[in-house]
Amino acid sequence: MTSMRHLIGTLPEQLRWAAGLQPPEVPASSEALVAGMGGSGIAGGIAGVVAAAAGRRVGVHRSYGLPGWAGSAGPLVVVVSHSGDTEESLSAIEAAGQLGLSRAAVTTGGHLAAVAAAEGIPLVVTPGVPQPRAAVGYLTGAVLRLLEAAGVVPPQSAGLNEAAEVVERLLDGGHGAAVALADDLASALYHRLVVVYGAEGVPAVAAYRWKTQINENGKAIAYSSSFPELDHNEIEAWAAYPDLARDRVGVVWLHDPADDPRLKRRAEVSRRLVEGRVGLAGEVHAQGAGPLARLFSLTVVGDLVAVSLAERAGVDPVAVDLIATLKERLAEEAL
Repeated sequence: MTSMRHLIGTLPEQLRWAAGLQPPEVPASSEALVAGMGGSGIAGGIAGVVAAAAGRRVGVHRSYGLPGWAGSAGPLVVVVSHSGDTEESLSAIEAAGQLGLSRAAVTTGGHLAAVAAAEGIPLVVTPGVPQPRAAVGYLTGAVLRLLEAAGVVPPQSAGLNEAAEVVERLLDGGHGAAVALADDLASALYHRLVVVYGAEGVPAVAAYRWKTQINENGKAIAYSSSFPELDHNEIEAWAAYPDLARDRVGVVWLHDPADDPRLKRRAEVSRRLVEGRVGLAGEVHAQGAGPLARLFSLTVVGDLVAVSLAERAGVDPVAVDLIATLKERLAEEAL
């Protein structure tokens, strides 16, 4: 078993840790903005889905500073950095302070923890794991509990516990339905460019997680797109280069039983239209009642697919050599 497979297996434990977390006091707010990159930033996307289900708004910022509207809108800014040293995230918490916005932070330590301690910013310190992308339960759960403390989202412990139960059942100690399905999908996707489709909401966020996990863990090219937008542009692309699309591209379709019926119809009609034009690797259906359970039931399959692709290619899913080199060169040029 690879170390990344082991880390994926800890997801139920991570979610239960978050369910039992006692968050610090956070200033009340009607909306929030989550700033974070990569494996830390996905927590914002997931929080956005949960907030939307409750009729609230949580935005996501994946860059330096903050978006121009933040100063006038006045959201609670939650900055997430697993290492605590991500430069984009550090610039976000600085910008939020300069604008006088309420702030909170999630990290394992580093400079972000030091800033939070020095400036009295509400902070959740999560357990450390080798890579932030393997800490999605800790990071997402911590963000959600902070948002709950601020009144942005309703209580989250029950949803986190349900998600833990659903994922645990799907993993079943490494022999569950998610593991078997992931291996089948990886077999169909190996040596192909991967495209992951899902409707706006839970499936679209899950599809983006699939894309990033296949990029980082599988060391493979992958993209994600969402309905209904892709029906207004991308679907037309499958009319070109039919041999290439059939032989070198694999599409995975993610479904949520809570999808708007109009989106379900679009997905089905679109799938029939592209059948025979592009390689259709398979479909994954969300399980569970709440949005967190349904989302994590989709993402855990994608996490396993990415590891299976890495294993088939004979590469280590944990190592991120190009990302490390990029950071080193950026640091050298900044001197």
